[in-house]
Amino acid sequence: MAKKEKVKEAEDAEKTEGAEGEEGEGGKKKLPIKLIAIAGAAAVVILGGGGTAAFMFLKPKPEAAGEHGKKEEKKKEKGGEHGGGKDGKADPNAPVIAEGPNGVTFYTLPDIVVNMQTADGRPTFLKLKLTFELPDAHMADDLTPNMPRMQDMFQTFLRELRPEDLQGSQGSYQLRMEILRRVNLLIAPAKINAVLIEEMLIN
Repeated sequence: MAKKEKVKEAEDAEKTEGAEGEEGEGGKKKLPIKLIAIAGAAAVVILGGGGTAAFMFLKPKPEAAGEHGKKEEKKKEKGGEHGGGKDGKADPNAPVIAEGPNGVTFYTLPDIVVNMQTADGRPTFLKLKLTFELPDAHMADDLTPNMPRMQDMFQTFLRELRPEDLQGSQGSYQLRMEILRRVNLLIAPAKINAVLIEEMLIN
């Protein structure tokens, strides 16, 4: 009996060692997977750090960004002076400013439409497209703030005219001179050089 018990103990010991050996091998097999996972995580951290560093390095400096913003604002302001709207489209109610020869500046007003008096009481409309000749570009700064006053002047003055008052070259000349006088009174001491009639329709 003692021999059988010893043999059995020996077999149990061998089984135990075999099981431990298998666990050891399993542990060895699992070890490379852990190393791969750790290496992958390290690579992600390194790449992420490199990406962040590249972003910070390539990011424009605040001063450069500020200068770019100022340039964009100047472009927008320039577009507004030439009749550009907020969304980049032309604003029909805004004046159009253009450079002319010999240093003069042309200041084109939005279309003016008024109801004129007639002898028989028929509704008659006058449509005018006027351009002011300015001695320099700075004059536009005096005209634009006075646009509401000029619109009021046009409505009051032109409504008193009759279609026959505008007939012929003499009628056009008198209209230009009267508008020039009234505009210069509004913007005094500044003065515009001339009033140009680009379009005049009576319907």
